[in-house]
Amino acid sequence: MTAGDGGGSGNPYAKGPDPTWNSIEATTGPFEVDDYDISSFAADGFGGADVYYPSDAGSATFGGIAISPGYTASRSTVTWLGPRIASQGFVVIVIDTNSRYDQPASRGDQLLAALDQLVNDSDVSHLVDPNRLAVMGHSMGGGGSLEAADDRPSLRAIVPLQGWNSDKTWSQVQVPALLIGGENDSVAPDSSHSQRFYDSLGGEKVYLQLNNASHFASNSPNTTIASYSIAWLKRWVDEDTRYSQFVCGPDAGQGSAISDYRTTCPV
Repeated sequence: MTAGDGGGSGNPYAKGPDPTWNSIEATTGPFEVDDYDISSFAADGFGGADVYYPSDAGSATFGGIAISPGYTASRSTVTWLGPRIASQGFVVIVIDTNSRYDQPASRGDQLLAALDQLVNDSDVSHLVDPNRLAVMGHSMGGGGSLEAADDRPSLRAIVPLQGWNSDKTWSQVQVPALLIGGENDSVAPDSSHSQRFYDSLGGEKVYLQLNNASHFASNSPNTTIASYSIAWLKRWVDEDTRYSQFVCGPDAGQGSAISDYRTTCPV
């Protein structure tokens, strides 16, 4: 495909054919993906990373997404998200943290450091639009994405996955947020984490609860997590309103995989 093909939308950031539920749920999107490793010695402010990017980009640029694992975990626990999101037209950096015990505030700093290196000093800097950046993370990495949005309001989107943070009040954060929780999460129960984050956040937001899911639902491939994350990132990082239907349309939040769904629609 042609990297700059916006599906006739007139949006210079919109890439790829008109999306469908099948296209956002697919394990691979329309772009071929290459990857490379940033060693811990070459990483500036984080603990190393894998970078995934469209290999058939031509002269196009893409939004950049940084992803952090959770407490005590390595990047291998969330690496599956890297190629899956990159194949939809993003440059994705999945990081290790400096210490597996780093708290959310430190993980937020490291997510931003990873984005800065991706933009300014990486093999794919020429592919990344510095004005279209987002962060994701699991558990304390999800809490770190809230911290990153507080520190850098210019971020286009955040996606905390079963996020954990001792701070429950984020009214100052206006960055569009997709919060994905788990119905049976005993580590970061939704009632005291994802739901409270959702209630407090000041910007556009969606809260999605995975039916019957534990705290570790994001640590293996999950179609619901992937498809809603892709739709959210496309809508806000790429400003592509073709994806609004997946978070605000009549079918959004439906199906047996989702036990609760709340939004500020329309977005």
